[in-house]
Amino acid sequence: MIVLGIETSCDETGVALYDSDTGLRAHKLFSQVELHAEYGGVVPEIASRDHVRKLLPLINQCLSSAGLERTDIEAVAYTAGPGLIGALLVGTATGRSIAMALGRPAIAVHHMEGHLLAPMLEADPPIVPFVALLVSGGHTMLVEVRKIGSYRILGETLDDAAGEAFDKTAKLLGLGYPGGPALAKLAEHGNAERFPFPRPMTDRPGLEFSFSGLKTHTRNLWLNSDKDPTTQADIAAGFQLAVVATLTIKCRRAMQQTRAQQLVVAGGVGANRSLRQGLLSEGKKRSWKVSFPREEFCTDNGAMIALAGCQRLLAGQCTDTRLQAYARWPLDQLPPLETVN
Repeated sequence: MIVLGIETSCDETGVALYDSDTGLRAHKLFSQVELHAEYGGVVPEIASRDHVRKLLPLINQCLSSAGLERTDIEAVAYTAGPGLIGALLVGTATGRSIAMALGRPAIAVHHMEGHLLAPMLEADPPIVPFVALLVSGGHTMLVEVRKIGSYRILGETLDDAAGEAFDKTAKLLGLGYPGGPALAKLAEHGNAERFPFPRPMTDRPGLEFSFSGLKTHTRNLWLNSDKDPTTQADIAAGFQLAVVATLTIKCRRAMQQTRAQQLVVAGGVGANRSLRQGLLSEGKKRSWKVSFPREEFCTDNGAMIALAGCQRLLAGQCTDTRLQAYARWPLDQLPPLETVN
């Protein structure tokens, strides 16, 4: 089955063609970072309008790269949530229209299930069961994956997601947008031990996260400092280390609680080198296997949506013709793969 995947949940337009027999055939991505940079963050209306402009040309480019025609598409998978509702509706309407025009089935895909399954695009994919750390600009959660389609939320953020905290802290330090990668780059030149930083919610049991207090601590340090470049880099390094240490501690607890032997890390923050090194080191120490998607599949992309959709389509699921998108959509409310809509 050749599945067209469409991702438009936020500020990246992603398209992919996935073959259930041979794997990923082609994928294309357009990032709107430059469009939103002057505003210091994503503007939903601008994001939606740019998806309208870019989506069909990207689909044509993807088909050309794969050496396929539109009629070769056997099913369509599109992100239906969670995300920016206007942006989601662009992908939903386009995906449903292509499916109806071709007389093909279509499936609405949960954005976070796409991230969760992204490591399965690799040559050495993780094997269920495993624990997944989904960490991005909008979400930070630990999920027990008993099998594909069967998810139990172990813990999630009570306020800011880790990626959101990175972006807001970068803005505070004057690093511009997008802030997360800029802060991580600056942190490479800083002394992470110069200033003390808390490890939020690690002094109590549980697997929930909270990064708003860490963000406030960082703000107070910066406002009371001399704000020279060395201090800026040291604060960035200390902040990053605190986030990585907190995520590592919570992952260790989740692995102990579930007795899992494999940890999957996905989402935009999964591309952070410090986080990768920290979790790989922890995994080696405790004999876990730790899996990441390649960096291009950490951020939003069509390949993960095509793959996730393909899994459900092969299980006999499809979505009816209503145009529905969801700004909020709990991951643990997804039907198991055995259930046909």
